[in-house]
Amino acid sequence: MNQKSLLLPALLILATSTFAQHKVTADKIVGIVGDKIILKSELAIAIQDMIRNNNGQEVKGVDECSILDNMLIQKALVLQAEKDSLPVSEEEVEAEVDQRIRYFINMYGGKEAFEQIAQRTVYQAKQDFLGPIKEQRLATAMRQKIVEDIKITPQEVKDYFEKQKKGNLRFYESEMQLSQIVLYPKASRDIEKLAIDELNDYKRQVESSQKKFEVLARLYSDDPGSKEKGGEIALSRSDSKMWDPVFFSTAFRLKEGQVSPVIKSKFGYHIIQMVSRNGDDAIVRHILKIPVITEPEIKEVSSLLDSVRVQLIAGTMGFGEAIARLSLETPTYAPDDNAKATAGQIMGRDGSTFLTISEMDKDMVLLLKNSNLKPGEYSKPTVFTDDRGKKGVRLVYMVSKSEPHTENLKDDYNRVAQRALDEKKSAALEKWFAAKIPTFYVMIDGDYTPCSNLSKWVGNAPTAGN
Repeated sequence: MNQKSLLLPALLILATSTFAQHKVTADKIVGIVGDKIILKSELAIAIQDMIRNNNGQEVKGVDECSILDNMLIQKALVLQAEKDSLPVSEEEVEAEVDQRIRYFINMYGGKEAFEQIAQRTVYQAKQDFLGPIKEQRLATAMRQKIVEDIKITPQEVKDYFEKQKKGNLRFYESEMQLSQIVLYPKASRDIEKLAIDELNDYKRQVESSQKKFEVLARLYSDDPGSKEKGGEIALSRSDSKMWDPVFFSTAFRLKEGQVSPVIKSKFGYHIIQMVSRNGDDAIVRHILKIPVITEPEIKEVSSLLDSVRVQLIAGTMGFGEAIARLSLETPTYAPDDNAKATAGQIMGRDGSTFLTISEMDKDMVLLLKNSNLKPGEYSKPTVFTDDRGKKGVRLVYMVSKSEPHTENLKDDYNRVAQRALDEKKSAALEKWFAAKIPTFYVMIDGDYTPCSNLSKWVGNAPTAGN
């Protein structure tokens, strides 16, 4: 049982995709711990979820063997948590279920759209969530109980670091902690109306057979990803989280050949045509029009951020306060909820607050280069284009900046200490499982006998035939 296996999050229980499993033509039990079973379909959904959450790419080192290992671990933790009567209140579980359901309803653009995509009523979805979320909470509580008394001393950190020195110490590039306020100028009503009128005219031409949808898409769509393919894209209900909820729900309401009314997504305005549909999969075409942001709109937002910058420099307003006030006072181009929750802090790919140049978008790199921003300073409002092709204006605050260096205890003590503590906790979990596995009834399907990482379970497990 390796450290990675023990420390992978409990999300592998798949509470977020319980309702994603629509049609299972063949299913079987692939693992049992005590009275807890694991189905073949759960492994399949887990892999789909991981790929989807990794932008369609496979996750290195994660396959059915590792996922099954983590599921077995989770079941063992749940069993022990139930045996130890660890407190997990039904009210807490139901509150989390309600929170997740609200999240999905908001993400998909309403209750009706959610139920159509999930192919379940809100009540059914809630019932699906209850069991997995309760298990997830029990497993987390048990894991915390096992390691709750484990601490790390400065001497242990030093000893851990000395061991690392025998190999190659980590090298850190220059890293920065950055916060930003981002406002998106809103196109004028006349320009938005022009985009809507253009799309309505394209819809009229298609429905009157004057022009083919794909020809108009090649000529006029603002979506570079599908433009050359006549606006054609493939959709699947299993990938619904990858798409704008309004766009996705509208597409799946269409009949073959039907063209949607003009809709607004986070990208701009669209019309959609259903090409073909086979159950949960569909081929559609769309034409996207992004209303042009002109200089007056950019100047208006830049002026607003300029006044904020003056107050920040004067110390009469904090960065988090600025974001909160803008959200209330300027809802037209307000910062999003995530910005409010983090006070505008920009997070790295691994969830760290420290960013390297390689983790920044090209416009941010250019801003830092041109402004020569130093820790404690605020940039001037700067225009940029986000990853959706949307033009915005941002004000950046540099919290801190480190120079490139080899890892050392003076500059990197907290990082080294956290790794040392994680390793110590992992060792404690290893020891706990080594003692507990023989006390559990375990069954693993014979298909997984070649999985070397499951050997710790197999010694105590009967294997089922195919």
